[in-house]
Amino acid sequence: MNTTPRRRTHHRSEETERLGLTDLLPPPPVPGLDPDRELLLKEALLHKATPVEPPGSLVTRAPRRRLVRFAAPAVACALAVGGVMAVNLADTPGHGTTAVKDGGATGAPEAAQLLDRIALAAAGTKQPAVRADQFLYIESKVAYAAQSAAGGPVTMALAHTRQVWSSADGSRPGLLREAGEPDSRLDDDAPVYHLDGPGATPRPSTPDKKGPSISDPTHEYVASLPTDPDALLKLIRDETRGQGQDPDQRAFTAIGDLLAETWAPPKVGAALYKAAAKIPGVTVIQKAADATGREGVAVARTAHGQQTQWVFDRTTYAFLGERTVLTEAGDAGPAGTVVGTSAILTKAAVDRVGETPAPTTT
Repeated sequence: MNTTPRRRTHHRSEETERLGLTDLLPPPPVPGLDPDRELLLKEALLHKATPVEPPGSLVTRAPRRRLVRFAAPAVACALAVGGVMAVNLADTPGHGTTAVKDGGATGAPEAAQLLDRIALAAAGTKQPAVRADQFLYIESKVAYAAQSAAGGPVTMALAHTRQVWSSADGSRPGLLREAGEPDSRLDDDAPVYHLDGPGATPRPSTPDKKGPSISDPTHEYVASLPTDPDALLKLIRDETRGQGQDPDQRAFTAIGDLLAETWAPPKVGAALYKAAAKIPGVTVIQKAADATGREGVAVARTAHGQQTQWVFDRTTYAFLGERTVLTEAGDAGPAGTVVGTSAILTKAAVDRVGETPAPTTT
């Protein structure tokens, strides 16, 4: 068999031909990142590139940003992997209360009364103790809208299952598992990724080790929080300082993250709700639904044309989940467009990562 390579019969050089073929190919993809890291990277870039957004625009906040962290320099670009950009609530200043089409918004006195009833119900909840050597397991359904890099109305993805195992005392790696995605290890030693410029390959660096906080809590930390609402709200405001332009929205968002991503003891849970009642601009939405369609009443706050809603069961006042809704028409869609939703299904203590308990009352 003849093993001599065939000679090219055309006159263009090999290098010229290679360059010509390269021009026909699509741009190379961004190096693969897991979904949470993609969202957080885009959040950091968008925050630096557009520090002030016009009303009705849509900016990103990755769900549960405490799980994976990204840092990026100021660059005048926005990263969109695969031409799609996930969206959620913006922690930016608001323009007051705006009603949305699923239910009328009512004022602060009613919100304070509702949150007081919710706090009373939370204080009376029976909850088993979580040992330091256990993991907190939270199972939910989540869905987020997406918008093409070129803009235009957002489209809502189907809700999918999300499971998180986090070490109660923070001493061991946890796990994030989402349907259709590879498992992600949750570890405080995970690197922070930096971008040196548009199109650059993310480079890892070792993060500074810090203890648990409001933005990065362990179960033991949450259990140690003050049960006095005033002291708790002050702590939340102090620890979230610098994470957004609106201190009231920062506090509201932080409390919502604690409600969804932790399992606060009854007295701490009650204090969180009472602290939320002290935040200006909190309102009631008479009709709202979580990611599974369970209907209830919502406590909400509007910030920069978007509204975060905490959905509660009308009878038991159990926390069902969250929703983010546009309250001002813009490029992303009309007022009333849902751009993020979740539903809490199970919260429990388990002995090891990957263990799934029987459903419990949240």
